[in-house]
Amino acid sequence: MIADKGYDTRAIVAHVRAMGAAVVIPSRSHWLVQRELDRALYRQRNRIERCFNQLKHFRRFSTRYCRTIEAFRATTAIACAWIRLKLYVDTP
Repeated sequence: MIADKGYDTRAIVAHVRAMGAAVVIPSRSHWLVQRELDRALYRQRNRIERCFNQLKHFRRFSTRYCRTIEAFRATTAIACAWIRLKLYVDTP
């Protein structure tokens, strides 16, 4: 589980470890024992957050106007394709 420092509680870390998942949460500065952190994996969290931020710019996606799951999935696919296409098109 990758998360930011806001999720650094003993209960959350213990629950994630009990599930058998790896914990990639930076320790808060006031903890006496700092946890090891895979920095390369933690950097991927930023990419995921930026992707969700770009998806929220699509009004239909962010307000969930779609009534059915098929319409929501189609809207999500169109929004992702639009974001991807913007990488290849020169627009000011």
